[in-house]
Order: sequence, then C-alpha cells, then structure tokens
Amino acid sequence: MPGLHSCRTILSHTCLAGCALVLALAGCTVGPDFARPSPEAPDDWTSWSSADESLRARVDSEGKLPAEWWRAFGDPVLDQLQEQAFRASPDLQTAALHFAQARVQRSTVAAQHGPDIGASGSVSRQRQSEYGAGVRMIDAIGGDRSALVDFLSEPFTLYQAGFDASWEPDLWGRVRRSVEAADAGVAQQAALYDLARLSLASELARSYIELRTTQRQIRLLREDVAALEGRLQILEARVRGGVVDHLDLERQRTEVAASKAQLPDLLAKEGAGINQIALLLGEPPGALRELLAPKPKEGRPPESPLPDLSLGLPSEVALRRPDIRAAEARLHQATASIGVAQAELYPSIRLGARFGYESYLSGEFADWGSRSWSVGPSFSLPLFDQGRRRSVVHLRELEQQEAAVNYQQTVLKAWQEIDDALSAYTAEQQRMRELTLRERSAREAYELARARYDGGMIDFIGVLDSQRAYLQARRDLAVSEGRLATRYVMINKAVGNAPAVQSSLP
Repeated sequence: MPGLHSCRTILSHTCLAGCALVLALAGCTVGPDFARPSPEAPDDWTSWSSADESLRARVDSEGKLPAEWWRAFGDPVLDQLQEQAFRASPDLQTAALHFAQARVQRSTVAAQHGPDIGASGSVSRQRQSEYGAGVRMIDAIGGDRSALVDFLSEPFTLYQAGFDASWEPDLWGRVRRSVEAADAGVAQQAALYDLARLSLASELARSYIELRTTQRQIRLLREDVAALEGRLQILEARVRGGVVDHLDLERQRTEVAASKAQLPDLLAKEGAGINQIALLLGEPPGALRELLAPKPKEGRPPESPLPDLSLGLPSEVALRRPDIRAAEARLHQATASIGVAQAELYPSIRLGARFGYESYLSGEFADWGSRSWSVGPSFSLPLFDQGRRRSVVHLRELEQQEAAVNYQQTVLKAWQEIDDALSAYTAEQQRMRELTLRERSAREAYELARARYDGGMIDFIGVLDSQRAYLQARRDLAVSEGRLATRYVMINKAVGNAPAVQSSLP
C-alpha cells in the first residue's frame, strides 16, 4: 500500500524533526548570565583612611597573618578553648547543618535533569453503575438490555501493574539555572560557615581577653589593698607612738575602704565573663570554674609593626572576607533565579511512556494479551494567567537589584571596618607606650613621696595624691594592654582571617 508507506515515511521524518528541534531547544538558556562584580578598591591601605596621618598603619610587606592568629598571644588555655569551641559550639553546628542542607538541596534540584521512572500496581474490586456512561452505548444499540447490564454491573476484580517513565527536556534552561542557583546557595552557606568560625574565634578570644584583663585588675587591686593595709599598719604604729596624729590614719583607712569597695563589681564581672565563654562552648554556668585560677603568664600581641594584611592587592583582601563571599553568592543566586522565572514563560514538553498489564481475570494477568502501553509527548503552553509569571520575573529582577546593593554595601562596610581596626590598633599601641611611661613615673613619684613623708619633709596629702596616681596608672596600663589584644582580634576579624576548617563539613 503506497499510501500507508508514504504516511509512515512522513510520520518518521516528523518525529526525527521534532527530536532535532527538542535537542536544539534544549541548548537554550534564558535569563542573564552572572558577571562577578569588581568592587572599587584603593591603591594602598592609606588611600581610603579617614584617620589622622599619625594613626595610619605602616604595613609590613613581607609577613602574613597566620590562620590561627590567636596563638600570637602565647596562651595555651586560649588555644585549648578555641579547639573545644570548634568542636562543640552550637552556633557552628547550626551553620554546618545549613551548609549540609544546601548541598542536599543542590542534589535535589540537579535530579531534575534525569527521567522519572516508577512502578505501580493495584488490585481493586469494582462494580459499574447500571445507568453509568459505560452502559450508554447499550441503550443506543438496543437489544436485550437487561442481560447485558446485569453482566456489566456484576462486581469484578481488576489487576493492574506497570512501569512509568517520563522526562522533560530542559528546553529553556530552567533546570540549568536552578542548579546554578543551588550551587550559589551552597557557596553562600559555605561562606556563612566560614563567617561563623571567624565570629566564634573572634568572640571567644575577645571574651577571654576581657576575662583575663578583669582578673588582672582583681590581682592588681588586691596587691594595692595589701600595700595600703601595710601602710595603714605603719601609720597605726606611729599614732600609738605619738609620731603622727589620727588624721593621717583616717585618711589611709578611707583609701583602703575605697579600694576594697571596687572588688565586688570586678568579681561579678569575672563570673559573667566565664559564663560568656561557657555559652560559646555550649556549656552550662559553672562548667569552666577552672578559669578562675590565676593565669600563669600574661599574654599580649607582639609589640612589632603590623603584619602584612595586603596578601596582594587590597581588593583581594576584602574579597577574602566570608560576608563578602556570601553577598556575592547571594547575588549569583538571585541572577540565576531570573532565568528560572523566565523559563516558565515558554512552552514545555514532557516525553512519557508506560508499559504494564491489566486484567480482570487473575489467571490471565501475566498473559501477553493483557499488556497495555502508551508512549508520546505532552505539550504545555501558558496562555493567560493574569500576568502572574511575568510578575514573578519582575520580582526576581528586583531581588537581584537588592542583592547587588547589598553586595556594594557589604564591601563598603568591609573597608570601613578594616580602616577602623587598623587605626584603633595603631592608636592603642601609641597609648600603651605613653601609659607605660606614666606608670613608671608614677611609681617613682610615689616612692619618692613616701620617702619624703617618712623624713618629715611633706605632709600625708602628698603621699595620698601620689599613691592614687600610681594605682590608677597601673590599672589604666592593664586595661590598655587588654584593649590592644582586643584590637588585634578585631584586625583579624576585619580582614576576614577565618581559621582553616579542621574537619570536613557534613
């Protein structure tokens, strides 16, 4: 039959042309491609500094900040706490789980590339209505309706089983853009995990430094009280001997009481500092009472020029910050989401096939004659949805613009924090040098005033004034040393010096 052969030839050519069209369209990807932003950056560290010329850091071009920067303090207790925090911190565990969720989400999205294959089976007991659509033809044909209806409406068991397969070609790149967005989501969560590690290390180091500074103030205060009480005993002996009157004695007692009154607040601050560290480690209050023990050695950052913070161009330093990498990944994700939304505007094709067996006779279920199958494409074309799909595209475009603004703001904030951290560190270095000279001079003045008072050359008011100046100079120097250590922590946080991951993420 030439006509039948011609029809088959035309149908075959049409199928081949359709497959070629599907494959050609599968290479199309709608939506904008992501272009990595190039933020504006200064030529050197001092170009964008707002501080006075005297506070601009002199950056060493040879050294580098170590990844485990807290080891610069030379404190094994802090090193141990950092290791424990990385293992047990609830905040870090939460960030790791978010990263794991993003990776699973990426696998879920990528699975859309392949076909869906499933198996089904059912056994059901059925009865047709005597006046349903299935018996309408009997009334049209005529004949013995009662016998046929009785037969058709008699209950029967239907056995069904089969396999289904379907595949939707990615004609407009919807799946590719979805995978791209999911990859960006994974990168964002990885950056946020690094940010969580950096924040944890910085907060723990800062809390530990504040605790040790408080404990040093407590130790200095107790030393001062002991020295004042020793001086008080000398005055009491002199009063009993009639050398001095009671006025000098009462003045010294006032100084002793004033110093002792400062101790309870410092002890309460010490307990609160230990609790803060315990919270970072996921421990209950009282679990770190060993931190109450005196520290064997006072650690402080090295009194040397700042290490190299450039690691190449200044912009490369800023881009190393985890929050900037997270903002860039968010912008990438928002850009890819535009393509996902635009792909919904175009038609879609789904190729499907089914093969199975169906029989109302259990004995004939496996017979070749019980087979049933179907194969063919289905076509979907959005015509009218009151602008819903286009509104989604516009929404994704606005979200991309928001992500771009957020990225720019994050970069600017990074430069501000870097400049502030460098200026504050340099300023504290200069302040501590002056306070060291002040403490030395105040100690010499106090010792000289005591000697002159003992020799009867001055009254006790001069001793009290020099004594107060010396005690205050000691405390101010201790606070400055702790503040300088904190400034060092802030520099590492500002440049995004996140510690390396010790173990694999989940």
